[in-house]
Amino acid sequence: MGSSAYRAWVGLGNAIGKHMVVVVPICLVLGIFAPGAFSPLLPAVPFLFAIMSFQSSLNIRVESLKEAVLHPVAIISTLVFVHIAMPVITYLLGTLMFGAYPDIVTGIVLEYSVPLATSTIMWVNIYRGNSSVALCTLFASVLLSPFLTPLTLQLFFGAVVEIDTAGMLTDMIFMVALPAIAALIFNESSKGWAERKASPALAPLARIAMILIITSNTTAISNYVMHLTPLLLGVLVFIGCMVFLGFCMGILLAKVLKQPRDKSVVMTFQCGMRNISSGAVLAVQYFAPATVFPVMAGVLFQQLSGALFGHIVSKVFPENSPSQEPKDR
Repeated sequence: MGSSAYRAWVGLGNAIGKHMVVVVPICLVLGIFAPGAFSPLLPAVPFLFAIMSFQSSLNIRVESLKEAVLHPVAIISTLVFVHIAMPVITYLLGTLMFGAYPDIVTGIVLEYSVPLATSTIMWVNIYRGNSSVALCTLFASVLLSPFLTPLTLQLFFGAVVEIDTAGMLTDMIFMVALPAIAALIFNESSKGWAERKASPALAPLARIAMILIITSNTTAISNYVMHLTPLLLGVLVFIGCMVFLGFCMGILLAKVLKQPRDKSVVMTFQCGMRNISSGAVLAVQYFAPATVFPVMAGVLFQQLSGALFGHIVSKVFPENSPSQEPKDR
């Protein structure tokens, strides 16, 4: 690739990253109104995630992983909020708003009882957060969920569900673990060349993969959106507010705990985003059809909120500010 072509290619990646607040709504519209064109991409989503994970992990070093483990405040506080506080909040508010529709309330709580979204790795990378902390938090969430998700549903609803732990871990290994390990080895063996050169070169491909993932995943909710009822519209608004609350709480927690900028970015995105696919599988397998909609409704708001809060974190946690100097990435 010639120098001018290379600059144009890297420029494309930078342009996508800077304009996600415009790109994401376009993806949502395409997924909702042209599901037939993009749903065939769904089988490729794990491969697209693997591309994203590899590129996003090229800035990880052994030292940064060690620092993340030895200073786990951001990891632990995020996990406590995601797996304990947020399910309680959604249960109380969901019951208050939709108590006459228990299946809807179940779907709302289920949405906030599943693991963190894998896509947070890409968002953290785009906005220069701490990829090591994001990766450790994501893995911890996945490992905890087979125990905490059934426990949460049992406590609130008396529901007994079985989570395909082996399948969940297999997906996580293929989509995140193996690409991240490969990226770490590549970066360490190249003495940082991979982070300096390979990562920018692969960024456009990773961001195109993210566009395809968002668009194809949105097709799953197309039928619901095209046949909205007043109740479903109310659920949409409620889920949108919960997603917004999650991001806001991530910022607040980071501020209260006085975390450095790079870890604050991680907390913002990971407090706001859940693995909707795993929630949808449980909803379909164990609950009434009405439970599925609140879970899938998050598709419309998580990535859109990610794009919006990307701009917000850039203002709230400016790079190289004296009080938020990043320690590692």
